[in-house]
This record gives sequence, structure tokens and C-alpha cells, in this order.
Amino acid sequence: MFIYFPFRFSSLLLVLFTLSMGSLKLLSTEFEVYGIVQGVFFRKYTQQEATRLGLKGWCMNTQAGTVKGVLEGDANKVADMKTWLQTKGSPQSRIDKTEFKNEKEIQKLTFDDFKIKR
Repeated sequence: MFIYFPFRFSSLLLVLFTLSMGSLKLLSTEFEVYGIVQGVFFRKYTQQEATRLGLKGWCMNTQAGTVKGVLEGDANKVADMKTWLQTKGSPQSRIDKTEFKNEKEIQKLTFDDFKIKR
């Protein structure tokens, strides 16, 4: 039995992919991590993990001894990064507390990559 499609199969795949991506939601959130997070390569590991997840934004040390920053990207990946910031960090870090604020849905990304600010 032969089923006729009035379009090419690759077109069908593109349509299905587009429909499945319809649930794609972009989020932006600010974060601040407390504990032993300076002098232990926390920013470097944060940049590596954010880049691995395809997230954009930045992080920096503060004078208060914390690391703060902004994350932007797919909502599921932002959730993964939030968990990482609360529980993992760099190997020598100790995370006491992580705060998130100003989480909001965005229409487009405002950063090109994930940077370490100095």
C-alpha cells in the first residue's frame, strides 16, 4: 500500500519540528550565589555549564563575596542551570544559598553568549 503525501517527507518533519517547538519558552532570571564562591573558579564553571546548556548572560564577583549574574534561554535549560547553581557549582565551592529574582518570559535573547564580567 502506498500513501501519497502532497509534500516531501522533509517538509513534514519540518512542520512537526516547528509544532513541537511551539512550546519553547524563553526565560530570563537574575541570580546571586552565597557561600565560598570566590577564588574557587566558580565563575569559570558557571560559564562552562551555561554554555553547555546553550544559555546566554553573564556572571561576576561582588564586593560582598558572592557571585551574581543573569541567565537567558530555554525555560527547561534555565531550570537545569538554576538547579546547578543551587547544588553543584565548581568542585571547590561551597554553596550556602542561591537567590533568584526578576524571572520573566522574554520574546528574544538580549545576550550573544555567556560572559564573565570583571
